[in-house]
Amino acid sequence: MTNLVFLVPLLPLIGFLLNGLLNNKISKNLAAAIGVLSVAGSFAIAAGIFLQSFHESSASHTIQYCTWLKAGSLTIPFEFLVDHLSMLFMLIITGVGLLIHIYSAGYMHDDDGFNRFFAYLNLFMFSMLMLVLGANYVMMFVGWEGVGLCSYLLIGFWYKNQEYNSAAKKAFIMNRIGDLGFLAGMFLMFSHFGSLSFAEVFEKAKAFSTNDTAIVGITLLLFIGACGKSAQIPLFTWLPDAMAGPTPVSALIHAATMVTAGIYMIARSNVLYTLAPTTLKVILVVGVFTALLGSFIALTQKDIKKVLAYSTVSQLGYMFIALGLGNYNAAVFHVMTHAFFKALLFLGAGSVIHAMSGEQDIFKMGGLRKHLPITNITFFIATLAISGFPLLSGFFSKDEIFVAALSYSPLLWLPISILFFLTPFYMFRLYFLTFYGEYRGTQEQMDHLHESPQIMTIPLMILAVLSVVGGWINASLFNIHGLEHFLEPVFRNYTLPFSSEGNEILEYGLAAVSLVVVIYLIWLTNNVFAKKEAENLAEEDMSFLQKLSYNKFYVDELYAFLIQKPLDWISEKTYEFIEVSGIDQIVNGTGSFVGWSSNTLRKLQTGHIGFYLFAMVFGIIMILVLNFII
Repeated sequence: MTNLVFLVPLLPLIGFLLNGLLNNKISKNLAAAIGVLSVAGSFAIAAGIFLQSFHESSASHTIQYCTWLKAGSLTIPFEFLVDHLSMLFMLIITGVGLLIHIYSAGYMHDDDGFNRFFAYLNLFMFSMLMLVLGANYVMMFVGWEGVGLCSYLLIGFWYKNQEYNSAAKKAFIMNRIGDLGFLAGMFLMFSHFGSLSFAEVFEKAKAFSTNDTAIVGITLLLFIGACGKSAQIPLFTWLPDAMAGPTPVSALIHAATMVTAGIYMIARSNVLYTLAPTTLKVILVVGVFTALLGSFIALTQKDIKKVLAYSTVSQLGYMFIALGLGNYNAAVFHVMTHAFFKALLFLGAGSVIHAMSGEQDIFKMGGLRKHLPITNITFFIATLAISGFPLLSGFFSKDEIFVAALSYSPLLWLPISILFFLTPFYMFRLYFLTFYGEYRGTQEQMDHLHESPQIMTIPLMILAVLSVVGGWINASLFNIHGLEHFLEPVFRNYTLPFSSEGNEILEYGLAAVSLVVVIYLIWLTNNVFAKKEAENLAEEDMSFLQKLSYNKFYVDELYAFLIQKPLDWISEKTYEFIEVSGIDQIVNGTGSFVGWSSNTLRKLQTGHIGFYLFAMVFGIIMILVLNFII
């Protein structure tokens, strides 16, 4: 079955080519069938490879197809690495991706660009699978750039809206900043290891000492790339703006797959990062601040997708906290559970927006549980899961991160405690404002309220089940370590010692506290946002802290002041003094000189033969004189 791994990315690529080339020549139903079936085929093969792995003695297979690039001492083979880490990500990408493709067939059915949308989705799936299957950093980077391109195409899918185009360009540019760090890291890596293949790099890295300057430099540069893709401080502001794309795009790219590429890259490079504790501390600090910032901003947002976007930023911060602790297992575990409940939240939000005729302001909703019963129940389950309600998937993955963090340093108790309270608060604020209380929309929207069709609700129900049971694969509270054992061949010898052993009291304590906190915040937010009239404060009526949160801590404005405006000023002055006064003057002056000299020399053409004879004789004499002198 492993020999068929090339079909996993190839089938979505074929789907992209068919939908892209045929586009308007085929029906919407056929385009959807091509898009969905290509991903379904990939998922089936990925599942077969996963099941086969339990009957194989070897945990890793490198399958080389050809030599792709060769320049001097640099050789880049076209090869795939099939091990337990890439298998897990293949299943997440194709499994969640399949459900989102099915959902999209219903959500986007009335859109004029339906076929083009499925072509872009398939191209994204191909790029993401290339990223996780590549056996060297160059192939990873090809997939890395591919998902960046697809993100640009899908965020700006409704390209007639200039605001959406600006959001797409912002995402593209910010990702390019991170990609520059990735590229520089690869250059430095090749200069020290003479290779970019995972096997060779990791083997040669073992000869380096801990915190060697070269290793720290390489890991920091790769981390910059991860910050761009996974929306960490300071390269996080593109992700909320990316909500301009259709809601299935938000679920697929900005919740379940693309934004986790940075986590995958660091987890894949665990050998290098374990040798660089200094870099891990940087990752830990960035993760803590990103998680807190995302949570604080989510508290006051009014757009249903913006709340979920900043929630994603915060959850990605959790994953980087785990990476910074060296607990790669916990980070990957949270990637998996987050894919389930966050995809469900975004698709649930899409169902709400679909029912509300495009409305996204949660203060113009309310009471929707009566009209959207399936969406309401599944959204509630996802909200419980992300809040860390005991025995749901989010609880088990967060529990591992919290236990590791609290065991690592007492300094992490404060931020962890704050995060413990913030996530349930802003998520249940969102839930109760949307589904409970009095209806606050227009009568026209009320007349069109209805539950989404089955093609949209069935993926919601499947994701809801996964959000409930998905965490039991590694329920350390009950001494279940299935995922940890599965990933052991990848992280063997490199995971820092933060096992749950010896922390049973802490784990049970966290479970009890989590239960109490979530129940209390359900009660509190229900009283504030459901039973009482929800107060939709205008910005001028907000307190200072509320304004700070509502305006996203003015990070975009700060970037505009510190970066954009100086660059605009430099551009204007460069244009004024170099382009206009320099280059243009040289070009225009050359033209003017040619015109003047031609006009002057033209006067020598008098038409008098005597003058021409005189000029000829004079020219001959000058030639003779010059010849004599020289």
